Amino acid sequence: MTFSRGVWYMVVSVFFFSCMGLMVKLVAHIPSTQVVFFRSAISFLLSFWLLKRQGVSVWGVHRKHLILRGLCGAVALILFYETLQKIPLASAVTIGFLAPIFTTILGIFIVKEQVKPVQWLFFLLAFVGVVMVQGFDPRVQWFYLTIGIIATFFSGLAQSFIRKINTQEHPLVIIFYFPLITTPLSGAYSFFHWVPPQGWDWAILIAIGLLTQFAQFFMTKSIQLEELSKVSIIRYLSIVYALIFGYIFFDETYSILAYAGMGLAILGVVANVWYKQNLSKKPKNIKVL
Repeated sequence: MTFSRGVWYMVVSVFFFSCMGLMVKLVAHIPSTQVVFFRSAISFLLSFWLLKRQGVSVWGVHRKHLILRGLCGAVALILFYETLQKIPLASAVTIGFLAPIFTTILGIFIVKEQVKPVQWLFFLLAFVGVVMVQGFDPRVQWFYLTIGIIATFFSGLAQSFIRKINTQEHPLVIIFYFPLITTPLSGAYSFFHWVPPQGWDWAILIAIGLLTQFAQFFMTKSIQLEELSKVSIIRYLSIVYALIFGYIFFDETYSILAYAGMGLAILGVVANVWYKQNLSKKPKNIKVL
């Protein structure tokens, strides 16, 4: 079986994002907003340098959508890092699985994609699965579940704006607008709540920034080359990494029902992707649900 470049780009992106999540968890003693600041500052410098090196304007053309992508991404990242630090790794990743669902729903309004009635059933299955993880894992409080869901909503918005821009902007320009907005926002907050990094904290914080840069680049390239519904399924490899990393580094285990909730969440999203892929193969004159 041969996979497209867009698919392989997402596979690489998921691996880098999973490693980044592990690093964020390792510095849970540092405020999430401060971690975001380090990540954004590194991404800002790298993106600016690469754009200048390639002779590409850092400002882009579709500035309205680029700014909206940056703002939504900033909110999503800060809230997601908070859940990563406060609840088990695999639980936080499972909540993040709702992001493609929000992307699909928001795509109705932003990129004019269609959602068929049966897809709402798949969305419900995924949401019920996430609620099951919370209900059968006492380490996941409702407060952090809510924060995680809000993070996925804004993540869905950010990805929808990337899809709206499509290939009309250089991928590094899209990436650049994220730290351009996130760095001053997170930096201003961190200035009044600074926790000095110690020892290996510095190396981990730098690694978070570097891993994120690579992950963002490959994710953006993937989304530009493929429909979101086709590549979003690959993101669910992250649960495998989260379970492995959580067990090895943090001794995290789950009940059977919590695992069932994770499985149900994955089933709902995978079913939606499978349906969308098969729908796109049907002739235009065939009526489907």
